[in-house]
Amino acid sequence: MKIGFYTLGCKVNQYETQAMEQTLLEKGHEIGTLKDVCDAYIINTCSVTAVADKKNRAVIRRVRRDAPEAILAVCGCYTQHAAEKLEGMGIDVVGGSGQRLEFLEKVLEAVQTKQKATVLDAALRRRAFEVLPAGGLDGRTRAMLKVQDGCVNFCSYCIIPYTRGPVRSAPLELAVEQAKELAAEGFREIIVTGIEIASWGVDLPGKPGLETLITAVCQAVPDLRVRLGSLEPRVITEEFCQAMTELSNLCPQFHLSMQSGCDRVLERMKRKYDTARYLQSVELLYLYFPGCAVTTDMIVAFPGATEEEFEESLQFIQKCRFADMHIFPYSRRPGTPADKMPGQHANAVKEDRSRRAIAVAEEMNRSFREAMVGTRQQVLFEEEQEGLYAGHAPNYMKIYVKGQNLHNEIRTVIVEKIHKDGLFATEI
Repeated sequence: MKIGFYTLGCKVNQYETQAMEQTLLEKGHEIGTLKDVCDAYIINTCSVTAVADKKNRAVIRRVRRDAPEAILAVCGCYTQHAAEKLEGMGIDVVGGSGQRLEFLEKVLEAVQTKQKATVLDAALRRRAFEVLPAGGLDGRTRAMLKVQDGCVNFCSYCIIPYTRGPVRSAPLELAVEQAKELAAEGFREIIVTGIEIASWGVDLPGKPGLETLITAVCQAVPDLRVRLGSLEPRVITEEFCQAMTELSNLCPQFHLSMQSGCDRVLERMKRKYDTARYLQSVELLYLYFPGCAVTTDMIVAFPGATEEEFEESLQFIQKCRFADMHIFPYSRRPGTPADKMPGQHANAVKEDRSRRAIAVAEEMNRSFREAMVGTRQQVLFEEEQEGLYAGHAPNYMKIYVKGQNLHNEIRTVIVEKIHKDGLFATEI
């Protein structure tokens, strides 16, 4: 059989799609895309924003229209909490954000029998980490290593704890084994990912900290670069930084989830830190990892957030000197406390504040890139773009060079100037 995939959302979703593809390949099936004629199509959905929900429905309608005879299967966070909204859209197999292997079996059965099926559990009752096969997409330089799932922070704006359930951690031995498998497959970089990787280990015997996991993975694959997914800022301590500096293959890029630079807004968001603690984490990273990239997410126009509070956030992010930022206008998520808060902002306010925050973020990004001019970087090259070869430095800044056949090669370069969305360099 030929199964076409389409994935929306985060790196965890991307990992889980790759795992499903790997499972099907091992069973002798062929993998395709929405552009291919397939026996079945699997759409892995996201539901972090209302925009994501719209994209989910648009893709589902398109596939059903373009391939009326094929089996249409939908899984992911959107179906986990809003399966009823998909009724009448011609979906044959409905899955959630777990039980991926059982979901795949139902898809294969549906191709043979044309029987509809539903594979949905109660996310909040999950207690075991779902083991999926390690692997990455052919032709890629990096692969993802999922080590954790679930979240119990219950931030007031976020639907994810309801769609993913409580924290479940991959056993240390499993993470190490899968990292070695990825190294054997020829990948040059591993991204350690999860819904909230800072919570890794809280459900394991002895409650090992995240530094235990990172150290074990880095030591297991000393020839691979290891990059971390999004981190909760409270995990950044003196002890954590000291342990991480001992790992020569750990990439100096740290994505610290922020969401707001105003304490009053953070409190209403039910975040577990204030701006002082967040800035402490940032400064520790700059102290222990000179030249590192600290990146973040920011939500603008949260319910009730005043212009004064927004300006406070703009001033705060400049203190942090972020290398890059993702700016999101607040998106209402039914079922979350923020959805019922007073002071919901009009789209015009969201657009205005997004534009202003993006302008500040772009200026910080340019300053960060300017500071890299004249430095030496070890670049993992990935693909040819408009006559140049592009790759990423350890801090994840994009680097362009003149060259050929550099795919999956790591080369030393000297950065010469800013170029497009990254930097231009010369290979040494």
